Amino acid sequence: MNRDRLIMLIAGIVLAGAFAVLALLNDKFLQLLLAGLTNGSIYALIAIGFTIIYNATDVINFAQGEFAMMGALLAVALVGPSVGLPIWLAAILAVAAVTIISGLFEMSTFHLIKTPSVINMIIITIGASILFKGVAMKLSHKQDFPMKAFSGNEPIQLGSATITPQYLWVIGVTLVAVIILHEFYSRTVTGKALRACAHNPNASLLMGISVRRMVLFTFALSGALGAIAGVVITPIYIANYLMGKYIGLKGFCAAILGGIGSIYGAVVGGLAIGVLEALFAGYLSSGYKDALAFVVLLLVLFVRPQGFLGEPEQERA
Repeated sequence: MNRDRLIMLIAGIVLAGAFAVLALLNDKFLQLLLAGLTNGSIYALIAIGFTIIYNATDVINFAQGEFAMMGALLAVALVGPSVGLPIWLAAILAVAAVTIISGLFEMSTFHLIKTPSVINMIIITIGASILFKGVAMKLSHKQDFPMKAFSGNEPIQLGSATITPQYLWVIGVTLVAVIILHEFYSRTVTGKALRACAHNPNASLLMGISVRRMVLFTFALSGALGAIAGVVITPIYIANYLMGKYIGLKGFCAAILGGIGSIYGAVVGGLAIGVLEALFAGYLSSGYKDALAFVVLLLVLFVRPQGFLGEPEQERA
């Protein structure tokens, strides 16, 4: 572990300890902290989606937020009276559908380009974002769609704070997703192949790894993560065709803040933005809450351009 990362780790531990003390001493702080961790968990899932695609392609996928929107709207439609599926089955099918859509998006665009440039691929993702949003707007007729909670709305008392079970679902699902991703990248052959492609795609190709197949896999995986985020957050925040824009921008900020290319940095960045937003809205003003993520991002980029856990770019000879 290099010196910068060690300093960041120590600072994180100290900050977490300070938050724990404040939560014990201040009732309102604990309530805001839990709300911030919930929102931050969603930002973290979206940020991880940004990160794994960036590692494979050097491209920022600006359609990432729309995967969350599609997952949310599909789950709502499957749970609704016209289909009437159980919520657990609707969630699984919605995530599976968005995973397929994300893979088809990669196959119909990136996969067909022989010598793609980064700027061309970024423009493609922006166009896809507009397309997905337009289709969702047409099909949803600009309506808002609520969805019932996974396990009821009976309040849970955590110390001095009161939350609904859905908050715990959001935090728990994010934690499980991060653990599964860690094990996947560390222990499976496909995960190791993805890491190799991210580190050096040319060498991976020479070793017999299909880089194009790995890129397709990362798009499918990022689509699944986005859909999971959209499904678990919908019972708290109503689904609509615009939700992907806001979640996607916050997730992008989280990915850059934590260090683009680092999955753990994406988690740290997402949680940091979520908690800071909640504290700012609770103690100062909720009117400028959405702008806070971008202000913090700019400040961090001035001080540490590579983000919290990112590595400084090395110039190649």
